[in-house]
Amino acid sequence: MITDPRPPLLRRLPAGAWVAALWTTVIVFRVFTRDDELHQLLRYDGNLEDMPFLVTAVVTTLVAALLVRLPPAAVAVALAGCAYTLGMRGVQETPVVQFLIADVIVGYCAATRSRLVSLYAAGMPAVMLGTMVVWGAVHEYPVNPMAFGGLAATVVIAWLVGNTVHQGRVHAEALRGRATEQAVTAERLRIARELHDMVAHNIGIIAIQAGMGSRVMDTQPAETRNALDAIEATSRETLAGLRRMLGALRQGESESAPLEVAPGLAELDRLVEKTAGAGVRVAVTRGGEPRALPSDVDLAAYRIVQEAVTNVVKHSGTRDCHVTVDYRPDEVAVTVVDLGVGAAPDARSGYGIAGMRERVSLLDGQFSAGPRPEGGFRVAARLPLPVEVGP
Repeated sequence: MITDPRPPLLRRLPAGAWVAALWTTVIVFRVFTRDDELHQLLRYDGNLEDMPFLVTAVVTTLVAALLVRLPPAAVAVALAGCAYTLGMRGVQETPVVQFLIADVIVGYCAATRSRLVSLYAAGMPAVMLGTMVVWGAVHEYPVNPMAFGGLAATVVIAWLVGNTVHQGRVHAEALRGRATEQAVTAERLRIARELHDMVAHNIGIIAIQAGMGSRVMDTQPAETRNALDAIEATSRETLAGLRRMLGALRQGESESAPLEVAPGLAELDRLVEKTAGAGVRVAVTRGGEPRALPSDVDLAAYRIVQEAVTNVVKHSGTRDCHVTVDYRPDEVAVTVVDLGVGAAPDARSGYGIAGMRERVSLLDGQFSAGPRPEGGFRVAARLPLPVEVGP
């Protein structure tokens, strides 16, 4: 069972608790450094050291406590602090500070909440400004249109900034979702290729061996026994390959599964032996200097040869084919040629050819497959090798 680790102790406390602790520390410090501090805090003397200080402490603490769970309520608290401090004409900065706190919460809502919630949060300071303008006109109170216009502009700017952040986050999440979907699709295609290349080849060999054994069962018991032995060996190899693939898929689970090494060009001799048991002789020619290849290139080269040889067994109608593996300085080239006639014009146009072409394209190589003018069929692939970077 996987459990999420508990956050550190300091992160378990809500933001409101930290802000309250900060203001409490400041007030306690002032109590020990000023005479009659509590009395000074609870009355308004027209300076920043008295009632405006206390209002700011209460508003910021409540805003921090409500911001995450109820951001519109946090906007209402900040606006209430702004309205309360409007009567403190000797300290005109305090209501502006409270209003700017409301602007910050509006931007937070636009960045993290739905469009409806953000518009509701932005509408509250706009309604407050409109109400103050109407109240001033009714009571013939002088209203500075530039000041109110500037405050309204701060609300719009805060909402636009938050909305831009929100849109950027949505776009980034869409890109991540698309990348995840593409990764899942690529992995599904890779698994499909592996299953096709492994199972199609081995099941083809088993089918041919079974047919051969059934035909000579009465007349050649020894050949029937050899066919059954080949079927058993091929079946075991298929099961081992499936177990390896399932083990790779279950690596993220708690129980571990045994993993086997993926095949490569070193397994060509076994492939030749198995194909010979199916009645097709495979001649292998190696050019250049054989060497260890990157695992993806090695696997792709082997699967291409395996699929091409499987097509020879199933479709060509011939008993011979020639495989060439050429190790070049910057690439490895594989070619499979047979002199058969094929069963049908489109017999080799299924998933096998498409899978080989896709493997080569993923490695930025070159691939060709088709009938030869002189007869038969030819599959050729050139797989580039990564450039080694010197020290």
